Amino acid sequence: MTTVHRWRAFAVLAVAFFMTIVDLTIVNVALPTIGNALHFSESNLQWVVTAYGLTFGGFLLLGGRAADLLGRRRILMVGLGVFTVASLGAALASTSGFLIAMRGLQGLGAAIVVPAALSIVMNMFPEGVERNKALGLWGAIGAVGGSVGLLAGGLLTRFAGWEYIFYLNVPVGAAALALAPRVVPESRLEGVRRRFDALGGLTVTAGLVVLVYALSKAPEVGWSAASTVALFAAAAALVIAFLVIEARAEAPLMPLRIFRSRALAGANIAGLLMGGSFFAFIFVGTLYMQQVLGYSALQTGTAWLVASLTSVALAGLSQTLVTRIGAGPVLIMGMGMIGGGVLWTTQAPVHASFWLDLAAPYVVVGAGTAFGFIPISIAGLQGVAEREAGLASGLLNTAQQLGGAIGVAIASTVAATRVKTLTAEGKSANVALTGGFHWAFWVCGLVALVAVPTTAVLVRRPDRAGQAPAVVPALEPA
Repeated sequence: MTTVHRWRAFAVLAVAFFMTIVDLTIVNVALPTIGNALHFSESNLQWVVTAYGLTFGGFLLLGGRAADLLGRRRILMVGLGVFTVASLGAALASTSGFLIAMRGLQGLGAAIVVPAALSIVMNMFPEGVERNKALGLWGAIGAVGGSVGLLAGGLLTRFAGWEYIFYLNVPVGAAALALAPRVVPESRLEGVRRRFDALGGLTVTAGLVVLVYALSKAPEVGWSAASTVALFAAAAALVIAFLVIEARAEAPLMPLRIFRSRALAGANIAGLLMGGSFFAFIFVGTLYMQQVLGYSALQTGTAWLVASLTSVALAGLSQTLVTRIGAGPVLIMGMGMIGGGVLWTTQAPVHASFWLDLAAPYVVVGAGTAFGFIPISIAGLQGVAEREAGLASGLLNTAQQLGGAIGVAIASTVAATRVKTLTAEGKSANVALTGGFHWAFWVCGLVALVAVPTTAVLVRRPDRAGQAPAVVPALEPA
């Protein structure tokens, strides 16, 4: 396959990936509008975001396994079809329950698309400088997609209507479906029995759904209530069951021995923490700007443009630094900047000025995403054997998306609990909301900073700059 053909295929795959990342955040600025239109309760509104993130993260590993065994291009096209149909369904939704169901189906489509697309990229480009360039661009797309989603959501909600944030995916998905069989190469694992660990996929996804549900309901019914304790116990039991299944399955969804690679383990832990910090910060920050500062959907999306442009501007520098000094140091810098920038926003007052109180922290967070997403993408995939391409890419994206879903649930819960306390003390609505959002910002910032020592220990610099770490031992065919 020539270089021109590889990059042409990369462009189609990048569009598909970008579409799924944009949908992580595009609904955020439209949430108040959607809530009013479909009569969402305050506690259920977060499910428009978390339903997508949970199914996205929960089925990524199964999607990666299916791509490896059944054909990566074939599975990519199945995922694009599911995502496109679900987007149309979300645009036509007339009830809150149906919209949440379609968002969950969108997440399933994204879980099929992303690992298939990324494993195709890994197999198209030989390991070394060219693959690092491709993965660097992939990471930059991930870093920028979230912020672009916020701006696009604001523009579409203001000038067309919230439905068009979902209609937008229909022509894009259809175009990607039409181009994929023409320019994207097919590949799969040969000589491996087609075994799928469906039970593993179901238990981990169910466990995470129950966990998020428990977190969202705890402020209403009480943290010590019997129902809350029972839900947390059920979530723990399902996650433990998942680990037991993976340890005993003949063809596990997540072979535990893949984490023998320190770099891969470190990149996934950092990805989990980055998702829990950054995506939750976007969710809470959006609500702060709209509910406290009175911003419209368009003003909110435009405000996030500061972070997006900073990330775009520094993406090339991030890729260059990773090649020269290794992924670890760059990732440490990125997570430190995200954590520091988010904590800076805890000082924003009730009547904050964007340029005086928010612009600088947003610039720091935007820079952090450029120095975070790109090295995570490279560190988590360098040295991975061809037969593990789908698994490794699925793991990396699973960590980020599940981190985001859980982070949004935790941040929402912390904010709601603090608002309830301040309201009971007689504080005004805006003061109570600001106090709740500040507590959520503290959580988001500290989660990002936890990744700094983790990265320092696990993601170490190779002996030579730009050199790939040792290859992860390939899994034996089942």
